[in-house]
Amino acid sequence: MIQVLINPYLQNEEVPDLREAIGWGRRDSDFPILFERCNFWAGVKNEHGKLIAFGYVAGMGLQHGYMEDIIVHPDYQGQGIGKRLVVRLLEEAQAYGLEIVTLTFEEKNAKFYAGCGFRVGMGGVWRRN
Repeated sequence: MIQVLINPYLQNEEVPDLREAIGWGRRDSDFPILFERCNFWAGVKNEHGKLIAFGYVAGMGLQHGYMEDIIVHPDYQGQGIGKRLVVRLLEEAQAYGLEIVTLTFEEKNAKFYAGCGFRVGMGGVWRRN
């Protein structure tokens, strides 16, 4: 059975390896800094101890947090792991005392996040050129 763990110990290369597996940039320089700066993270490992899913919530620790980098290895997509990861992060957010969790996503993923409990609405994203 797949278990979503909160704040599991991860080697610095595990998340960059997973990011690369789904076609994102590795961002090696983000680790371990990300673990020091986010509120909490969640991970799923397979039966061989390999990281197959990851996500985190960052913020100032007040009422609002931001969920980011919801990643599931391509070999494990379509098995409900992503939804379990997001729901577990939201449960932890509630236990942490967060009242609002936001995230950004591509339009094609709106149905997935709505199914996880998010209300999809208008928003904006600024990105450095």
